[in-house]
Amino acid sequence: MNQTLRDRKALLVFVGPALTLYVMIVIVPIIWTIGYSLFEGSPITGFQFVGLDNYRKLWQDQDFINAFLFSARYALVVTTGQVGLGLLLALLYLFFLKRSSAFIRTLVFFPVVLPTVAVAQIFVKLFEITPQYGLVNAIFAAIGQESWVQPWLGRSDSAFWVAALMNIWTAMGFYAVILYAGLLDIPNEIIESARLDGANGFNLVVFVIQPLLTPVLITSIIFSLNGTLKVFDQLLALTNGGPGKTTTPLTLYMYRVAFNYNDYGYGSAIAIILMIECLIVSLLAFRFARRDVS
Repeated sequence: MNQTLRDRKALLVFVGPALTLYVMIVIVPIIWTIGYSLFEGSPITGFQFVGLDNYRKLWQDQDFINAFLFSARYALVVTTGQVGLGLLLALLYLFFLKRSSAFIRTLVFFPVVLPTVAVAQIFVKLFEITPQYGLVNAIFAAIGQESWVQPWLGRSDSAFWVAALMNIWTAMGFYAVILYAGLLDIPNEIIESARLDGANGFNLVVFVIQPLLTPVLITSIIFSLNGTLKVFDQLLALTNGGPGKTTTPLTLYMYRVAFNYNDYGYGSAIAIILMIECLIVSLLAFRFARRDVS
């Protein structure tokens, strides 16, 4: 292996195709987007160089600030739900269901493979109020809780929680599988030794399992945060950013600015801010993981 690594021709053969593909798919579009962010206009109307004006404009744009705050809040809530419930499910698989967990794992994982539009339409039907009550409103009406019957997707506060619930339900099975695989890598001898020393239940999870599971847990958090910060299709299909613009994330706002308003430069500036946000979140998570390990 050392001899192969010293051979530049071998490195070029093995690494070259993947590196070229990565540069063309990732690096070139990023550079292109940075270039666009220094201009205003579109291919139809033409471009005019404005320098950093697009970035200065961002922090005076209330719609951008609202979308930025919504994305941050949404990412925090959904990541907590996805990874937290995923961990609880993984512990359930390992310690309670054990070998009989395969069927339950399949059922919980099933929403991951469903089309986004199909999932969104399921939740629209569940929470609708017209032309007839959805399942949620029908249940409240049936048990005499008419005060709870409401247009869930027509109010900003409840629409946020419906969207968060949908994303958590869709992805928690994925993180449950990842964390379950991490739990399986923990030697049984360590868990049995901890039990002999009196560690059970909550103490076993917090003081024994959690430290050993930290690398997988941090990876799951990074995946979830980046996925929810870049959420687009789920909210587009469920609420279309409404009511008003209260459930509009940065990705949807960027799309509308660039393609609906034909301002590619300003849309590119929003995309760069989103990229920096995801990068900072990932770096902070990695730094926390390294500090925790050390």
